[in-house]
Amino acid sequence: MKVLVLNGSPRKKGNSMLLAEAFCRGAEELGHELLYFDVAQMDIHSCIACDVCRREGSCFRRDAMQEIYPHLVDADAIVLATPLYYFGISSQLKRAIDRFYGVNTAMREHPKKAFLLASCGDPEPETMDALLAHYHALCAYCHWEDQGQVLAVGFYGAGAVAEHPCLEEAYALGKKLL
Repeated sequence: MKVLVLNGSPRKKGNSMLLAEAFCRGAEELGHELLYFDVAQMDIHSCIACDVCRREGSCFRRDAMQEIYPHLVDADAIVLATPLYYFGISSQLKRAIDRFYGVNTAMREHPKKAFLLASCGDPEPETMDALLAHYHALCAYCHWEDQGQVLAVGFYGAGAVAEHPCLEEAYALGKKLL
């Protein structure tokens, strides 16, 4: 299975990145092909709603999304990893998601399994509600089948999840890929 992992954490070895790495270890052990993109470190510009992609078949911007687009269409599964940014997806990951529009039709014709890995400093689980609503709306629109989430709440510092069972949960979710 071809698995596209989009990590939206700007922190090296941040909590979301550690969750993504644990997921990847589990998936790799099953022999899945992983395509990992650290979108927070990539040169991805914002969508400007110009609709060139609709008229001409591709986005006019020639940035790092060009590396992601082919995999976005033909991957069997997608993993979104993000820290919680004011009750939502990180701005870095959101910028990439907004650019999905450039391959919207082709992407929606190839349903995928979807996973969400998210972390936040606040200890209250309801802080993830808006993020989950966005994720579920994205899954419904893109014809993705949610396969599970790991929501690590209460981890402020970079790497705070390092010895926590949520990493084992992310690993187990990666092993769930069939």
